[in-house]
Amino acid sequence: MKKIHVIVIVFLIVLFDQLLKFYVKLNFPLNTSHKVIGEWFQLYFVENPGMAYGWKFGGNWGKMVLTIFRLGAVIFGVFYIGRIIREKYSNGFIFCASLIFAGALGNLIDSCFYGLIFDKGMIYSAQFNDYNNYEGLAILSGNGYASFFHGNVVDMLYFPIIKGHFPSWFPGWGGEEFEFFRPIFNIADAAISGGVITLIVFQKRLFPKVAEDDASSASA
Repeated sequence: MKKIHVIVIVFLIVLFDQLLKFYVKLNFPLNTSHKVIGEWFQLYFVENPGMAYGWKFGGNWGKMVLTIFRLGAVIFGVFYIGRIIREKYSNGFIFCASLIFAGALGNLIDSCFYGLIFDKGMIYSAQFNDYNNYEGLAILSGNGYASFFHGNVVDMLYFPIIKGHFPSWFPGWGGEEFEFFRPIFNIADAAISGGVITLIVFQKRLFPKVAEDDASSASA
């Protein structure tokens, strides 16, 4: 796979990720949904000031550390992808690495710039040690809701495929509500997860050098 192929893959993923995020951010009030296909596929607008699955730590300082980590991962990714292209890794491996890189870049854009260009967003409250929601629609504005590195990631893809309750006899969760699939994510998250899962499932095909080394060691 050539560099131009990687550039196209990353560009398209980031483009569609950002287009959908802008559409949702500008047209949906926070924590509202729109049905796309029945009940099981919805656009549900939430903001994530932390990591995957809404995990947060350290307030504003924690958010800055997280954004710097994302920035470092993206910078490392640029050099790493260049290296695996030069060393002619399998196309499948390079494709998966490109997915992961594109996803990291998409979410980094939110963290770095959304606080600067949108007038509304969830803001950390030291009093409640949490992020406050906001009302109404956000607009593009020169007066942003947060400083550089403090923007929130926009999530919207929601697939509550199965909803119900655990049977009363079920240990631990008897009678409680059950939902599959609960997480709300975005295209960037999907690219990262897809790349990682594919690498894990097809690692024997995507790591030919490792497989050859193992075979050589066994024969010796």
